[in-house]
Amino acid sequence: MVRPIDTSLDRSLPFRSDPELRRRYMAANEPIIGNLRWGLVLEVLDKMAEDVALAYVRRSSSEAKVVTAAIDDIVLHTPADITQDLHLHARINYVGRSSMEVGIRIDQDTPAKQPLASSYFTMVARSGEGSAVQRLPLKPLECVDAQEKLRHAAAIQRREAYRSRIDGAGEPPSPLEYQLLAELHAAQEHPAFDGLLAGNLVRSSLERMYPEQENVPQKIFGGYLVRRAFELALMHAEEVAPHRPVIVRINRINFLQPVRIGDKLHFTSRIVYSGRTSLCVEVNIERTSLDKVTKALSNTCVFTFVNVNSMMQPQPVPKVYPTTYAEDARYLEAYRRRLQTVEPAEVGAVRS
Repeated sequence: MVRPIDTSLDRSLPFRSDPELRRRYMAANEPIIGNLRWGLVLEVLDKMAEDVALAYVRRSSSEAKVVTAAIDDIVLHTPADITQDLHLHARINYVGRSSMEVGIRIDQDTPAKQPLASSYFTMVARSGEGSAVQRLPLKPLECVDAQEKLRHAAAIQRREAYRSRIDGAGEPPSPLEYQLLAELHAAQEHPAFDGLLAGNLVRSSLERMYPEQENVPQKIFGGYLVRRAFELALMHAEEVAPHRPVIVRINRINFLQPVRIGDKLHFTSRIVYSGRTSLCVEVNIERTSLDKVTKALSNTCVFTFVNVNSMMQPQPVPKVYPTTYAEDARYLEAYRRRLQTVEPAEVGAVRS
């Protein structure tokens, strides 16, 4: 049997000793707090999760492959210091019938009470090619010590929490939620209303996929896709945040279909919700095949940004006002998700 510790993999980004690497990962060419390009870090994390998962499934089948199915709840705890090395520690927390969760902790040399960030990737094992591709059954992990059992239980809890959110997405508004939506709609009827309408907070871009973005044969690297989605979401948030939006949570990224060389991608970014100091941005990626025969949603992404000043202190953001039924549904889903992730003492501030 294989224990989680047997799947461990450590890597580092040596910013302190490599000025060219440090410059490439800088978000701005000036001394600001949290000056790190998290989009590029997402690429590194996705590749690392793939390497850990692939090493595990190759224990059972030398021809096996793995694909990223989802990125769940990347939480950023403290601002990054671009002058300090970034240390990545990955291991498998949970193995199901054909999927597994790879957890990656991100630390820096700077002493901290908690890691810089934590991330969780759901990887799926597959065998075969083309129409013969199928999911590959996996052998379970053997969790021995208390920490391994705790991580295993937490991974199951994350899976169940996501399924619960999906099941509850179509539930009608509670009386409190209905009142909240009613107040947002009533405000739009006022003659002096000049708030931000969700319908006006939509941006899009197009991009063609070329061989340089290829990972496995004929398929585009998922890390590149999520980097592009993140960068679009960040630039979009900058249009609304009065100061500087910084990422605090990558709530969820789903990989629904593989993207292939030659596909045209349509990125659509929507600011769907604002709290007191935070913004929720959703990005969908739709692929159209080169022959224009296939058109489908390939990725859905949800990001949460907080508006901060130069000292990384949260600052207020304008309210976002939904108008249509679809906008109400997106707003309500983000509102519920926010209530599930904030500390109890913060819940009362979500509506403001």
